[in-house]
Amino acid sequence: MFLSCGDNLFDLFADSEAADVSHIALNGRIGGSALNVALGLARLGHRSAFFSKVSSDLFGQRIKAFMDREGIDRRLVIETDRNTTLAMVSLGSGGTPRYDFYIEGTADRSIDPSEVPTSLPTDLAAIHLAGSYSTVAEPTAGALARLAAQEHRRRFISYDPNIRASVVPDLDIWRSRIGATVPFATMVKASEEDIEQVYPGRSAESVLAAWLEAGASLAIVTLGDKGAMAMTSGGARASAPGLSVTVADTVGAGDTFQATLLARLFEAGRLSADGVSSLAESELSEFLTFAVRAAALTCSRRGADLPRRADLGLPPLD
Repeated sequence: MFLSCGDNLFDLFADSEAADVSHIALNGRIGGSALNVALGLARLGHRSAFFSKVSSDLFGQRIKAFMDREGIDRRLVIETDRNTTLAMVSLGSGGTPRYDFYIEGTADRSIDPSEVPTSLPTDLAAIHLAGSYSTVAEPTAGALARLAAQEHRRRFISYDPNIRASVVPDLDIWRSRIGATVPFATMVKASEEDIEQVYPGRSAESVLAAWLEAGASLAIVTLGDKGAMAMTSGGARASAPGLSVTVADTVGAGDTFQATLLARLFEAGRLSADGVSSLAESELSEFLTFAVRAAALTCSRRGADLPRRADLGLPPLD
């Protein structure tokens, strides 16, 4: 089983520019990096659970019903009367999203460290920490840090910083939190844009190498339409080319990459520190190529509509 931890929200897209400035039409879609990864794993046929606080408001009710429909286990979800986080999404060139968050005091930002479960299911194979604002905004950041410290010797820990500077503009805070989290992570994945924001002037390769030196076993950078590149603590280095698709938007692409890679590592018996550190370059390249293909499929769809096994030509799991 996989456990994804962090943000859950509604992305609100403006459907069009209204002629009347007093009117705006919004199209709401369930999102949040952590919930997207849980969704991606569930759609790929894996047992997937979610840990966060979810609101009892209208949006939260929809989120819980959505989780039930998609088969996402919510036994670790904490109920709260706090409002659901909302993200206003505007799309730039190439479908790249810009997010403006309505987030003060909301449900997924209010997990207290004392609410972290001390006992997790025995069949839990991996924990995913989705950055976004979850790993930098207190008290949730402290709660997820506590979970990572508690579990990293027992579970595969996946981490995506997923920078949202519009929520926490101080990049020193992001650098500090990344530096504190990477030593507990087995796999770290970041986008090229994230690395450029947090480590200006440094090459992606030097950042990945530093993460491996800090304790990660697998470090990855996604490169948008140029694909992805990865390095392991065992010395393997591989890349995968990008794919040309008609882009609806890139919402959920990185989360699709993350979920698909986790699923494929698990199915190959590689979901451990030793498993990923001993990957050959050919194997690593194959995993990256498949995850890039899955992310490209999500880019061809509106919002975080992550693929199922059949979409990717995968046979059903036994």
